[in-house]
Amino acid sequence: MAAEIVHVTTEEQLQMGLDIRKKVFVEEQQVPAEEEIDEYDVIGDQVHHLLVVEDGVPVAAGRLIYYKAGSAKMQRIAVHKEYRSKGYGRVLLMALEERARELGLVFSVLDAQCQAEDFYAKQGYEVISDEPFYDAGILHVRMQKKL
Repeated sequence: MAAEIVHVTTEEQLQMGLDIRKKVFVEEQQVPAEEEIDEYDVIGDQVHHLLVVEDGVPVAAGRLIYYKAGSAKMQRIAVHKEYRSKGYGRVLLMALEERARELGLVFSVLDAQCQAEDFYAKQGYEVISDEPFYDAGILHVRMQKKL
């Protein structure tokens, strides 16, 4: 794998990420499109979108927003179905964490789908929510990692 990390700076790149998210969240997981797309799906200084590109093909997307003092919130982490279990999710998460460090943030927080909790635990995240909760009709847990 010779994945390239792309820091999204153009509308075209942003659309590539939104396309991945639509396939994963809206089509596969049946999340309503109006819940998937929100005010952070823009290019700006309050949100940082990243893509993982393999051989010119966007295979994973995610974003980082400012959460609370010193914390980044990792969101909308998605890997194209054909590219799962090949390390792209880990590469994306590591790139998001590195971006958070560059921004001077010291914690990474995310709301993990329960089926992905083990993946995030292997990356050093710990559950901080008292119990699972629903987001877009899918059970999640809040997790955190010191960067």
